[in-house]
Amino acid sequence: MTPEQPLPLTSFSTHNRMTDNKNVDVIIVGGSFAGLSAAMALGRALRNVLIIDSGLPCNRQTPHSHNFMTQDGEKPSAILKKAKVQVLNYSTVKIRNDVAIIGEKTQNGFSILTQTGAAFTAKKLIFATGVRDIMPPIKGFSECWGISVIHCPYCHGYEVKNEKTGILANGDIAFHYAQLLSNWTKDLTIFTNGKSILTQEQTDKITQHNIPIVENEISYLKHQDGYIQEIVFADQSTFQLKAIYSRPDFEQHCKIPEKLGCELTELGFLKVDMFQKTTVDHIFACGDNGSPLRAVSYAVATGSIAGAMVNNGMTEEEF
Repeated sequence: MTPEQPLPLTSFSTHNRMTDNKNVDVIIVGGSFAGLSAAMALGRALRNVLIIDSGLPCNRQTPHSHNFMTQDGEKPSAILKKAKVQVLNYSTVKIRNDVAIIGEKTQNGFSILTQTGAAFTAKKLIFATGVRDIMPPIKGFSECWGISVIHCPYCHGYEVKNEKTGILANGDIAFHYAQLLSNWTKDLTIFTNGKSILTQEQTDKITQHNIPIVENEISYLKHQDGYIQEIVFADQSTFQLKAIYSRPDFEQHCKIPEKLGCELTELGFLKVDMFQKTTVDHIFACGDNGSPLRAVSYAVATGSIAGAMVNNGMTEEEF
């Protein structure tokens, strides 16, 4: 969810376990919530699994995670730390702090080359690589992203309920946000950052609900440690508020699935079926890279499905 930073290649922690085994049953690219969930399912199925992860989850700036039972309000980093310990209790699961850069089909499966020059092979691949958000060219936006500039009311709306709230969007997205967010607060303002492209029907409906539409171009977001204080416009006028909802553009964080032939949907997500299978045999995907439903609980659920379905396919092949 935040702009990508240079990828660190230091080990995760004392729980990090590298592997000398270059050939495993399954390689999981991405070790956040979806990837760890898939690894747990496979570890419990006695499969040899290698997780390759950069250690930069998309929600690393988010102070608290919500809508995940037993962990509501916990820091995402704390949940991940506990999850890694539990997953690595399964001796057949290893984790490597690295970046997968090249993937190729082989006679017996796939090979993955990493940024540090290591190469691994596996019968199956699971991509839990998420998406990379493309931050708009507004100073302060990326620093506030996931803290006070947010995308999902189900994840963050309760914490800013009834507060003075902005919608940084235009057209259909702005209209949808206006409909949805009016359940959390009536103090809403839409900022189109330029000429509105809302239809007349949408504009009339928004006006009926007393939601102002501001077309001024935004210069920057004034904030303190990621908590927004006000919008500063190009004409130097300002607007104070507590939170902004926005949905920036995105791209696939990892290009390997596409290069291996995996299809994307019209919206830019990896195309998967109900069992998290991509359009290429023996390649699965889970979490944010295959769905707009970006939530910890959803990532965990799809990871568990992917892990189980990979193991199910292997048992059928081996029996």
